[in-house]
Amino acid sequence: MKKTALSLTVLAALALGTASAQTTIKIASLSPLSGGQSDLGTQIRNGTQLAVNEYKAQFKKLGFDLVLVPYDDQADPATGTAAARKIAADRQILAVVGTLNSGVAIPASQALVSSKVAMVSPANTANGVTDRGLSNMNRIVARDDSQGPAGANFISGNLKAKKVYILNDKTAYGEGLAKEVEKALKAKAVTVSANEGTEEKSDFSSIIAKIKLQKPDAIYFGGIYNQVGVFIKQLRESGVATPVVGGDGLDSGELPVIVGAANANNIYFTTVAAPIDALPAAKVFATNYKKTFNDDAQGFGAFGYDAAKVVLQGVLNATRANGNKVPSRAQVESAIRKGNFTGLLSGTVAFNSVGDRKAGTLYVMNVTDGKFKLSTSIPVKPVKQ
Repeated sequence: MKKTALSLTVLAALALGTASAQTTIKIASLSPLSGGQSDLGTQIRNGTQLAVNEYKAQFKKLGFDLVLVPYDDQADPATGTAAARKIAADRQILAVVGTLNSGVAIPASQALVSSKVAMVSPANTANGVTDRGLSNMNRIVARDDSQGPAGANFISGNLKAKKVYILNDKTAYGEGLAKEVEKALKAKAVTVSANEGTEEKSDFSSIIAKIKLQKPDAIYFGGIYNQVGVFIKQLRESGVATPVVGGDGLDSGELPVIVGAANANNIYFTTVAAPIDALPAAKVFATNYKKTFNDDAQGFGAFGYDAAKVVLQGVLNATRANGNKVPSRAQVESAIRKGNFTGLLSGTVAFNSVGDRKAGTLYVMNVTDGKFKLSTSIPVKPVKQ
Protein backbone atom coordinates (compact mmCIF):
# COMPACT_ATOMS: atom_id res chain seq x y z
CA MET A 1 0.00 0.00 0.00
CA LYS A 2 2.77 2.41 0.95
CA LYS A 3 4.71 1.45 -2.18
CA THR A 4 1.68 2.14 -4.38
CA ALA A 5 1.09 5.51 -2.72
CA LEU A 6 4.75 6.40 -3.19
CA SER A 7 4.61 5.43 -6.85
CA LEU A 8 1.52 7.57 -7.38
CA THR A 9 3.26 10.49 -5.71
CA VAL A 10 6.29 10.09 -7.97
CA LEU A 11 4.09 9.83 -11.05
CA ALA A 12 2.17 12.94 -10.00
CA ALA A 13 5.39 14.84 -9.51
CA LEU A 14 6.64 13.73 -12.90
CA ALA A 15 3.35 14.74 -14.48
CA LEU A 16 3.56 18.17 -12.89
CA GLY A 17 7.12 18.52 -14.08
CA THR A 18 6.07 17.61 -17.61
CA ALA A 19 3.17 20.06 -17.51
CA SER A 20 5.46 22.79 -16.28
CA ALA A 21 7.97 22.05 -19.03
CA GLN A 22 5.23 22.21 -21.64
CA THR A 23 4.22 25.71 -20.54
CA THR A 24 7.74 27.14 -20.73
CA ILE A 25 8.65 29.19 -23.79
CA LYS A 26 12.28 30.16 -24.22
CA ILE A 27 14.13 32.53 -26.47
CA ALA A 28 17.92 32.61 -26.65
CA SER A 29 20.47 35.36 -27.07
CA LEU A 30 23.76 34.63 -28.83
CA SER A 31 26.57 37.16 -28.43
CA PRO A 32 30.08 37.48 -26.95
CA LEU A 33 29.76 37.57 -23.16
CA SER A 34 33.46 37.00 -22.56
CA GLY A 35 36.61 38.11 -24.36
CA GLY A 36 37.57 41.35 -26.07
CA GLN A 37 34.14 42.11 -27.53
CA SER A 38 32.07 41.30 -24.45
CA ASP A 39 31.10 44.95 -23.88
CA LEU A 40 28.91 44.94 -27.00
CA GLY A 41 27.75 41.36 -26.54
CA THR A 42 26.65 42.02 -22.97
CA GLN A 43 24.70 45.07 -24.13
CA ILE A 44 22.81 42.85 -26.59
CA ARG A 45 22.03 40.26 -23.91
CA ASN A 46 20.94 42.90 -21.40
CA GLY A 47 18.70 44.65 -23.92
CA THR A 48 17.13 41.27 -24.69
CA GLN A 49 16.57 40.61 -20.98
CA LEU A 50 14.73 43.92 -20.55
CA ALA A 51 12.38 43.02 -23.42
CA VAL A 52 11.76 39.58 -21.90
CA ASN A 53 10.98 41.20 -18.54
CA GLU A 54 8.40 43.43 -20.25
CA TYR A 55 6.73 40.58 -22.14
CA LYS A 56 6.55 38.10 -19.27
CA ALA A 57 3.09 39.30 -18.17
CA GLN A 58 1.61 38.91 -21.66
CA PHE A 59 2.90 35.36 -21.92
CA LYS A 60 1.74 34.55 -18.39
CA LYS A 61 -1.83 35.54 -19.29
CA LEU A 62 -1.72 32.88 -21.98
CA GLY A 63 -0.39 30.32 -19.50
CA PHE A 64 3.29 30.42 -20.43
CA ASP A 65 6.48 31.06 -18.50
CA LEU A 66 8.80 33.16 -20.68
CA VAL A 67 12.52 32.53 -20.15
CA LEU A 68 15.69 33.97 -21.69
CA VAL A 69 18.62 31.59 -22.22
CA PRO A 70 21.81 33.56 -22.97
CA TYR A 71 24.66 31.89 -24.87
CA ASP A 72 28.25 33.15 -25.10
CA ASP A 73 29.68 32.84 -28.63
CA GLN A 74 32.98 34.53 -27.66
CA ALA A 75 32.89 36.32 -31.05
CA ASP A 76 34.15 33.01 -32.49
CA PRO A 77 32.42 31.22 -35.41
CA ALA A 78 33.17 27.71 -34.09
CA THR A 79 31.95 28.55 -30.58
CA GLY A 80 28.86 30.26 -31.96
CA THR A 81 28.04 27.32 -34.22
CA ALA A 82 28.39 24.89 -31.30
CA ALA A 83 26.03 27.08 -29.28
CA ALA A 84 23.58 27.14 -32.20
CA ARG A 85 23.51 23.34 -32.20
CA LYS A 86 22.69 23.38 -28.48
CA ILE A 87 19.91 25.87 -29.17
CA ALA A 88 18.50 23.63 -31.91
CA ALA A 89 18.49 20.68 -29.49
CA ASP A 90 16.43 22.57 -26.88
CA ARG A 91 12.94 22.35 -28.35
CA GLN A 92 11.60 24.98 -25.95
CA ILE A 93 13.75 27.67 -27.61
CA LEU A 94 11.63 29.16 -30.39
CA ALA A 95 13.90 31.96 -31.67
CA VAL A 96 17.24 33.72 -31.17
CA VAL A 97 18.38 37.31 -30.72
CA GLY A 98 21.87 37.65 -32.18
CA THR A 99 24.58 37.71 -33.15
CA LEU A 100 27.02 40.62 -32.82
CA ASN A 101 29.49 39.36 -35.43
CA SER A 102 28.57 38.58 -39.03
CA GLY A 103 31.28 35.92 -39.10
CA VAL A 104 29.41 34.12 -36.31
CA ALA A 105 25.92 34.75 -37.69
CA ILE A 106 26.61 33.09 -41.04
CA PRO A 107 27.53 29.60 -39.75
CA ALA A 108 25.20 29.80 -36.72
CA SER A 109 22.14 30.60 -38.83
CA GLN A 110 23.10 27.79 -41.21
CA ALA A 111 23.23 25.40 -38.25
CA LEU A 112 19.74 26.53 -37.18
CA VAL A 113 17.95 26.74 -40.53
CA SER A 114 16.97 23.06 -40.77
CA SER A 115 15.41 23.30 -37.28
CA LYS A 116 13.44 26.40 -38.34
CA VAL A 117 14.87 28.49 -35.49
CA ALA A 118 14.50 32.16 -36.46
CA MET A 119 17.26 34.66 -35.74
CA VAL A 120 16.87 38.43 -35.50
CA SER A 121 20.18 40.25 -35.43
CA PRO A 122 20.66 43.67 -33.82
CA ALA A 123 24.12 44.07 -35.31
CA ASN A 124 25.13 41.96 -38.35
CA THR A 125 25.92 44.05 -41.43
CA ALA A 126 27.83 41.75 -43.84
CA ASN A 127 25.96 41.32 -47.12
CA GLY A 128 26.38 37.55 -46.96
CA VAL A 129 24.27 37.31 -43.81
CA THR A 130 21.07 37.68 -45.82
CA ASP A 131 22.25 37.24 -49.41
CA ARG A 132 22.12 33.47 -48.82
CA GLY A 133 18.33 33.77 -48.66
CA LEU A 134 17.88 31.66 -45.51
CA SER A 135 14.32 31.59 -44.23
CA ASN A 136 15.40 31.98 -40.59
CA MET A 137 17.90 34.88 -40.80
CA ASN A 138 16.72 38.47 -40.26
CA ARG A 139 18.33 41.73 -39.17
CA ILE A 140 17.10 45.11 -38.03
CA VAL A 141 20.24 47.00 -39.12
CA ALA A 142 21.63 48.25 -42.44
CA ARG A 143 23.85 46.14 -44.66
CA ASP A 144 27.50 46.79 -45.56
CA ASP A 145 26.47 47.89 -49.05
CA SER A 146 24.52 50.68 -47.34
CA GLN A 147 26.99 51.41 -44.54
CA GLY A 148 30.09 51.32 -46.77
CA PRO A 149 28.91 54.05 -49.17
CA ALA A 150 27.76 56.14 -46.20
CA GLY A 151 31.26 55.95 -44.73
CA ALA A 152 32.82 56.74 -48.10
CA ASN A 153 30.51 59.73 -48.60
CA PHE A 154 31.53 61.06 -45.20
CA ILE A 155 35.24 60.60 -45.96
CA SER A 156 35.08 62.32 -49.35
CA GLY A 157 32.37 64.87 -48.59
CA ASN A 158 32.84 65.87 -44.95
CA LEU A 159 36.55 65.14 -44.50
CA LYS A 160 37.41 66.17 -48.10
CA ALA A 161 39.92 63.31 -48.29
CA LYS A 162 41.63 62.67 -51.63
CA LYS A 163 43.79 59.75 -50.51
CA VAL A 164 42.69 57.01 -48.08
CA TYR A 165 44.51 54.10 -46.45
CA ILE A 166 42.13 51.20 -45.71
CA LEU A 167 42.61 48.42 -43.17
CA ASN A 168 40.39 45.46 -42.27
CA ASP A 169 40.47 42.79 -39.60
CA LYS A 170 40.17 39.83 -42.02
CA THR A 171 36.69 38.89 -40.76
CA ALA A 172 33.48 38.66 -42.79
CA TYR A 173 32.43 41.93 -41.15
CA GLY A 174 35.65 43.90 -41.53
CA GLU A 175 36.57 42.70 -45.01
CA GLY A 176 33.03 43.22 -46.29
CA LEU A 177 32.80 46.75 -44.93
CA ALA A 178 36.27 47.73 -46.18
CA LYS A 179 35.47 46.37 -49.65
CA GLU A 180 32.30 48.46 -49.89
CA VAL A 181 34.14 51.59 -48.70
CA GLU A 182 36.92 51.03 -51.23
CA LYS A 183 34.45 50.54 -54.08
CA ALA A 184 32.50 53.68 -53.17
CA LEU A 185 35.66 55.80 -52.77
CA LYS A 186 37.05 54.74 -56.13
CA ALA A 187 33.72 55.62 -57.74
CA LYS A 188 34.30 59.15 -56.39
CA ALA A 189 37.83 59.22 -57.84
CA VAL A 190 39.39 59.09 -54.35
CA THR A 191 42.77 57.34 -54.30
CA VAL A 192 42.89 54.19 -52.17
CA SER A 193 46.55 53.62 -51.36
CA ALA A 194 45.94 50.24 -49.68
CA ASN A 195 43.28 47.85 -48.45
CA GLU A 196 45.32 45.78 -46.06
CA GLY A 197 44.04 42.91 -43.94
CA THR A 198 45.51 42.41 -40.49
CA GLU A 199 44.84 40.20 -37.50
CA GLU A 200 47.36 42.14 -35.42
CA LYS A 201 46.10 43.05 -31.95
CA SER A 202 49.09 44.49 -30.09
CA ASP A 203 51.86 45.94 -32.31
CA PHE A 204 50.87 48.07 -35.30
CA SER A 205 54.28 49.71 -35.75
CA SER A 206 54.90 48.24 -39.23
CA ILE A 207 51.48 49.35 -40.49
CA ILE A 208 51.92 52.81 -38.97
CA ALA A 209 55.30 53.09 -40.72
CA LYS A 210 53.58 52.44 -44.07
CA ILE A 211 50.91 55.01 -43.26
CA LYS A 212 53.57 57.62 -42.49
CA LEU A 213 55.16 56.99 -45.90
CA GLN A 214 51.83 57.13 -47.73
CA LYS A 215 50.57 60.24 -45.89
CA PRO A 216 46.84 59.61 -46.48
CA ASP A 217 44.18 62.25 -45.77
CA ALA A 218 42.12 59.66 -43.86
CA ILE A 219 42.39 56.10 -42.61
CA TYR A 220 39.49 53.65 -42.73
CA PHE A 221 39.59 50.55 -40.50
CA GLY A 222 36.92 47.88 -40.90
CA GLY A 223 37.14 46.13 -37.54
CA ILE A 224 36.07 45.99 -33.90
CA TYR A 225 36.82 48.48 -31.12
CA ASN A 226 39.21 46.22 -29.16
CA GLN A 227 41.59 45.99 -32.13
CA VAL A 228 41.02 49.38 -33.74
CA GLY A 229 41.36 51.12 -30.37
CA VAL A 230 44.88 49.76 -29.89
CA PHE A 231 45.77 50.82 -33.44
CA ILE A 232 44.52 54.39 -32.88
CA LYS A 233 46.35 54.64 -29.54
CA GLN A 234 49.66 53.66 -31.17
CA LEU A 235 48.96 55.83 -34.23
CA ARG A 236 48.39 58.93 -32.10
CA GLU A 237 51.39 58.17 -29.87
CA SER A 238 53.52 58.04 -33.03
CA GLY A 239 52.45 61.60 -33.82
CA VAL A 240 49.92 60.86 -36.59
CA ALA A 241 46.73 62.92 -36.15
CA THR A 242 45.07 61.75 -39.41
CA PRO A 243 41.30 61.15 -39.08
CA VAL A 244 40.39 57.50 -38.49
CA VAL A 245 37.01 56.32 -39.73
CA GLY A 246 35.34 52.97 -39.08
CA GLY A 247 32.03 51.15 -38.98
CA ASP A 248 29.70 50.19 -36.17
CA GLY A 249 32.32 47.86 -34.70
CA LEU A 250 33.74 50.99 -33.06
CA ASP A 251 30.44 51.72 -31.33
CA SER A 252 31.49 50.91 -27.77
CA GLY A 253 32.13 52.98 -24.67
CA GLU A 254 35.33 50.95 -24.30
CA LEU A 255 36.87 52.55 -27.41
CA PRO A 256 38.00 55.82 -25.74
CA VAL A 257 39.14 53.84 -22.71
CA ILE A 258 41.48 51.76 -24.90
CA VAL A 259 42.63 54.73 -26.96
CA GLY A 260 43.04 56.99 -23.91
CA ALA A 261 41.16 60.26 -23.50
CA ALA A 262 44.11 62.35 -24.69
CA ASN A 263 44.28 60.40 -27.95
CA ALA A 264 40.53 59.87 -28.50
CA ASN A 265 40.05 62.64 -31.05
CA ASN A 266 39.44 62.88 -34.78
CA ILE A 267 37.70 59.48 -34.79
CA TYR A 268 34.50 58.88 -36.72
CA PHE A 269 32.32 55.86 -37.30
CA THR A 270 29.10 54.93 -39.00
CA THR A 271 26.79 52.91 -36.84
CA VAL A 272 23.54 51.08 -37.31
CA ALA A 273 22.77 51.46 -33.60
CA ALA A 274 21.61 54.95 -32.77
CA PRO A 275 23.07 56.72 -29.74
CA ILE A 276 20.54 56.60 -26.93
CA ASP A 277 20.01 60.37 -26.94
CA ALA A 278 19.11 60.21 -30.65
CA LEU A 279 16.15 57.93 -29.92
CA PRO A 280 13.31 59.99 -28.38
CA ALA A 281 11.56 56.83 -27.18
CA ALA A 282 14.65 55.50 -25.41
CA LYS A 283 14.55 57.54 -22.19
CA VAL A 284 12.47 55.00 -20.28
CA PHE A 285 14.57 52.17 -21.71
CA ALA A 286 17.80 53.88 -20.62
CA THR A 287 16.43 54.42 -17.11
CA ASN A 288 15.33 50.79 -16.81
CA TYR A 289 18.67 49.58 -18.16
CA LYS A 290 20.61 51.60 -15.59
CA LYS A 291 18.33 50.46 -12.77
CA THR A 292 18.52 46.79 -13.77
CA PHE A 293 22.20 46.42 -14.68
CA ASN A 294 23.85 49.38 -12.92
CA ASP A 295 25.40 50.38 -16.24
CA ASP A 296 24.65 52.89 -18.96
CA ALA A 297 22.79 51.68 -22.03
CA GLN A 298 24.57 51.98 -25.37
CA GLY A 299 23.38 51.68 -28.94
CA PHE A 300 23.66 47.90 -29.17
CA GLY A 301 21.73 47.55 -25.91
CA ALA A 302 18.87 49.47 -27.51
CA PHE A 303 19.05 47.45 -30.70
CA GLY A 304 19.26 44.19 -28.74
CA TYR A 305 16.07 45.34 -27.03
CA ASP A 306 14.41 46.10 -30.36
CA ALA A 307 15.50 42.79 -31.92
CA ALA A 308 14.13 40.97 -28.88
CA LYS A 309 10.80 42.79 -29.12
CA VAL A 310 10.55 41.69 -32.76
CA VAL A 311 11.24 38.09 -31.68
CA LEU A 312 8.80 38.19 -28.77
CA GLN A 313 6.01 39.82 -30.72
CA GLY A 314 6.58 37.29 -33.47
CA VAL A 315 6.26 34.46 -30.95
CA LEU A 316 3.09 36.03 -29.53
CA ASN A 317 1.58 36.46 -32.99
CA ALA A 318 2.33 32.83 -33.82
CA THR A 319 0.91 31.69 -30.47
CA ARG A 320 -2.37 33.53 -30.98
CA ALA A 321 -2.66 32.28 -34.55
CA ASN A 322 -2.18 28.77 -33.15
CA GLY A 323 -5.18 29.02 -30.82
CA ASN A 324 -3.08 30.25 -27.86
CA LYS A 325 -1.06 27.04 -27.91
CA VAL A 326 2.72 26.80 -28.11
CA PRO A 327 3.53 27.46 -31.78
CA SER A 328 5.97 25.46 -33.84
CA ARG A 329 9.33 26.93 -34.71
CA ALA A 330 8.20 27.11 -38.35
CA GLN A 331 5.17 29.18 -37.33
CA VAL A 332 7.40 31.57 -35.37
CA GLU A 333 9.86 31.81 -38.25
CA SER A 334 7.05 32.77 -40.62
CA ALA A 335 5.46 35.22 -38.15
CA ILE A 336 8.75 37.07 -37.75
CA ARG A 337 9.57 37.29 -41.46
CA LYS A 338 6.05 38.42 -42.43
CA GLY A 339 5.34 40.66 -39.42
CA ASN A 340 5.10 44.43 -39.11
CA PHE A 341 6.51 45.48 -35.76
CA THR A 342 5.77 48.86 -34.19
CA GLY A 343 6.50 50.53 -30.86
CA LEU A 344 10.26 50.00 -31.18
CA LEU A 345 12.99 52.44 -30.18
CA SER A 346 14.37 52.52 -33.73
CA GLY A 347 11.02 52.79 -35.52
CA THR A 348 8.85 50.31 -37.39
CA VAL A 349 10.46 47.04 -38.49
CA ALA A 350 9.36 44.95 -41.46
CA PHE A 351 11.52 42.54 -43.43
CA ASN A 352 11.88 41.94 -47.14
CA SER A 353 11.97 38.47 -48.69
CA VAL A 354 15.54 37.73 -47.54
CA GLY A 355 15.28 39.18 -44.02
CA ASP A 356 16.69 42.67 -44.50
CA ARG A 357 14.91 45.56 -42.81
CA LYS A 358 12.93 47.44 -45.45
CA ALA A 359 13.90 50.86 -44.10
CA GLY A 360 16.37 51.96 -41.44
CA THR A 361 18.80 54.68 -40.43
CA LEU A 362 22.57 55.00 -40.27
CA TYR A 363 24.30 57.39 -37.89
CA VAL A 364 27.73 59.01 -38.13
CA MET A 365 29.39 59.53 -34.76
CA ASN A 366 32.38 61.67 -33.85
CA VAL A 367 34.68 60.90 -30.92
CA THR A 368 36.09 64.10 -29.42
CA ASP A 369 37.94 64.24 -26.09
CA GLY A 370 36.79 60.68 -25.45
CA LYS A 371 33.09 61.54 -25.84
CA PHE A 372 30.68 60.40 -28.55
CA LYS A 373 28.76 63.05 -30.46
CA LEU A 374 26.22 62.57 -33.23
CA SER A 375 27.38 64.12 -36.51
CA THR A 376 24.48 63.20 -38.78
CA SER A 377 21.83 60.56 -39.53
CA ILE A 378 21.17 58.96 -42.92
CA PRO A 379 17.95 57.13 -43.95
CA VAL A 380 18.82 53.91 -45.83
CA LYS A 381 17.12 51.02 -47.56
CA PRO A 382 18.74 47.70 -48.46
CA VAL A 383 20.46 47.79 -51.85
CA LYS A 384 18.98 44.37 -52.62
CA GLN A 385 15.20 44.17 -52.19
